[in-house]
Amino acid sequence: MVFDQRVGRKIIDRILTFEPMSLILIAVAAGGLFLFLQLTGEVIEGDTHAFDEQFLLLLRSAADPVNPIGPNWLPHAMDDITALGGVTVLSLMTAMVVGYLLLARRGKIALFTLVSVAGGWALSAALKVGVARPRPDIVPHLVEVHDLSFPSGHAMVSAATYLTLGALLSRAEPTRTTRLYTIGVAVFLTFIIGLSRVYLGVHYPTDVLGGWCAGATWALICWLIARRYIAQTPG
Repeated sequence: MVFDQRVGRKIIDRILTFEPMSLILIAVAAGGLFLFLQLTGEVIEGDTHAFDEQFLLLLRSAADPVNPIGPNWLPHAMDDITALGGVTVLSLMTAMVVGYLLLARRGKIALFTLVSVAGGWALSAALKVGVARPRPDIVPHLVEVHDLSFPSGHAMVSAATYLTLGALLSRAEPTRTTRLYTIGVAVFLTFIIGLSRVYLGVHYPTDVLGGWCAGATWALICWLIARRYIAQTPG
């Protein structure tokens, strides 16, 4: 009984050491994980299939599903946007940010950034294999794809990468406006990359929602760890 009271007291003391904002963000991360698990369960059971197919068809011409809706330049623009969530671009972005942090003598946060991004990519690959959802075949794909569908790798990896980089870089910004702008750019890039995958017909909308949810939760967890244990210590 005494042992239980000591353990309980230690847990309470540990919780009280967190700032109120950190507690809120922990709750948000827990909520994101819960939503992802719920969505994953519905996808595996097939409950989202009708919605997914209807949404994909809405983005194609009713006369010919080969043709996407919108002006002629839009498919090319979406192809360019989706490349922002590819391995090549994200690797370059991560390398440049890590290089900047090293030059700024922030070695610990540079290493943590690299590990966080690589961990997000590895998690995305593992989740794809675990769920093993085939790519949509209701409409022709406008870009070539080879792997599985859920969660969207572009959506999840771009969220894990851009949101992690944006959150960590924002801590170095001197004003609230520039910090919000940095985070806003990361969110915007993540959003349009996810949309491009659905428009190009290579992902169901729930694939992208799952990717956003998992990637944002991963980025938030990494940022909380950095804020709590790394970013406050010298490089």
